[in-house]
Amino acid sequence: MAVLTVSAQKSAKVRELENQRKAALNEIELANRLLAETNESARNSLNRLNLLSQRIRQRRQVISLLNQEVNLIDKEIIGIRSEITSLEKELSAKRSNYGASVQKLQRHFTAQDKLLFIFSAQDFSQSFRRMRYLREYAGWQKKQATEISEKQQIVKAKWEELEKTRSEKQTLLQSREQETRTLEEEEAAQQKEINELNKKQQRLQDDLKKKQRQANALNRQIEQQIAEEVAKAEAEARAAREREERSKETAAKAKEAENKRVADSKGGYAMTRDEKRLSDNFAANRGRLPAPVTGAYSITGLYGEQQHQDLKYVRIVNNGIDIQATSGADARAVFNGKVTTIFVQPGYNNSVIVRHGNYLTVYSNLSEVYVKQGEEVKSAQPLGKIYTDSENDNATILHFELWKERQKQNPQPWLRR
Repeated sequence: MAVLTVSAQKSAKVRELENQRKAALNEIELANRLLAETNESARNSLNRLNLLSQRIRQRRQVISLLNQEVNLIDKEIIGIRSEITSLEKELSAKRSNYGASVQKLQRHFTAQDKLLFIFSAQDFSQSFRRMRYLREYAGWQKKQATEISEKQQIVKAKWEELEKTRSEKQTLLQSREQETRTLEEEEAAQQKEINELNKKQQRLQDDLKKKQRQANALNRQIEQQIAEEVAKAEAEARAAREREERSKETAAKAKEAENKRVADSKGGYAMTRDEKRLSDNFAANRGRLPAPVTGAYSITGLYGEQQHQDLKYVRIVNNGIDIQATSGADARAVFNGKVTTIFVQPGYNNSVIVRHGNYLTVYSNLSEVYVKQGEEVKSAQPLGKIYTDSENDNATILHFELWKERQKQNPQPWLRR
């Protein structure tokens, strides 16, 4: 039974790896769809290269998962063979014991011998015991015959399981060969794009510098908006404290205390009690926030400063993450909150800032905005349509940022996978 349990556990691991492989293949399919949406003018663009690189990473993951599946199935095959050997030994032993007992019974106990054996007893009690012995012995023989039959069925089932597992392994090996060939083709296409981009190094660096200037301008706009909101909240908190000091009635004081604004840190955004609860709920949902876009998506730009994985002269600084969605997709709120600002920034089109207590989320590169400043929004509510750059690379990319007070955060760990 222990061997069977181990085998079952391994099968569960294989199923888990298969699910991971299917998820990776789905992401590859998404990357293919996003690449297909780019037009011919997008060839040799940084965004296209990022999509190609992501597809190759997923392809390598698929091959790695296939290798793990093959290795586990090899272990399963070894385990099944071991079980079959053990079962066949047991079956052989049972057959031998059963054959010997049948021969012995036939040699010593004919029907007449059985009667003689019973009636030759010294007394009735001994005669009864001999009858019971013969009955139990016959029952034991019948049980042995049943066990032999059952054991034969188990051995047969194990052989069928072994053949099925061998077939699964062969299918996996064929899939691995196909994925490897596809990977080689994709790597060749990627290298061609890298070579073309290297030839256009100066133009690409100029484009990146322009984008960096636009990102810096967006960053200043966000910081300015945060500073204004912090100052406004502090002014409201100060006015509330002054009203509370001037108030002489207990009921009025209690009402003022209910709406009193308090910041979590010095110089931070002063929150009401409702905003504080909202902020705590937002923090408690780290890792569970929905994607800020509708439909299928792929993260093509990571947070922070990093060297581009394929272009040695390209260094990227990103205050958030860039999410490529399908054409026509909407940006959506990742949590309940209040729209505090809507503004236009060159290179990022329309931007919307939603406040969640002392957390803020920023949604940039919108062609249309569906909400108004001061509007309360719910989690997953559409905020606007993401801009599709039909004149350049035909990409539909949302730039998404997350801030706590005046500090930028990496949004990716906050989102649900």
